[in-house]
Amino acid sequence: MAGQVFHCSVQLTRVQGRNVIDGAMALARDSGLPPLTIVVLDGGGNLVAAEREDGCAPLRFPVAQGKAYAAMGVGIASGVIGARNADRAAFIASVAAASQGHFVAVAGGVPILNEQNCVIGAVGVSGASSDEDQQAAIEGIKQAGLFWGLAPE
Repeated sequence: MAGQVFHCSVQLTRVQGRNVIDGAMALARDSGLPPLTIVVLDGGGNLVAAEREDGCAPLRFPVAQGKAYAAMGVGIASGVIGARNADRAAFIASVAAASQGHFVAVAGGVPILNEQNCVIGAVGVSGASSDEDQQAAIEGIKQAGLFWGLAPE
């Protein structure tokens, strides 16, 4: 497209996304976790940044992306979604189908919040246990100087 165009509003920058990944990776290496894949999405579900460590299996990226998409799309952590709907397998399957498979309701996806507690993105981690994935996601958000929450109180 020739000529000037309007820029889109950005609430979660590429640099912030990289900082989330770096913080999560630092925790993973310090804790001796297996290789991780980390995906950071903006508030519209678009990819901001992603990284797959050497040794990660091929399905780690779509799982990490699905955890992030679930957290961003519903507005609570992916593990909370799974726990709240443990007896509603048909609901989880329906949402996964509606999102074309981009919905993984197990721990490891954490919303990124602004100062008003509104979702501006999410991080998803896959590679270790689900609880370890979630801890890496939270640490990455903290190290990037951003806000997070599993669910509103």
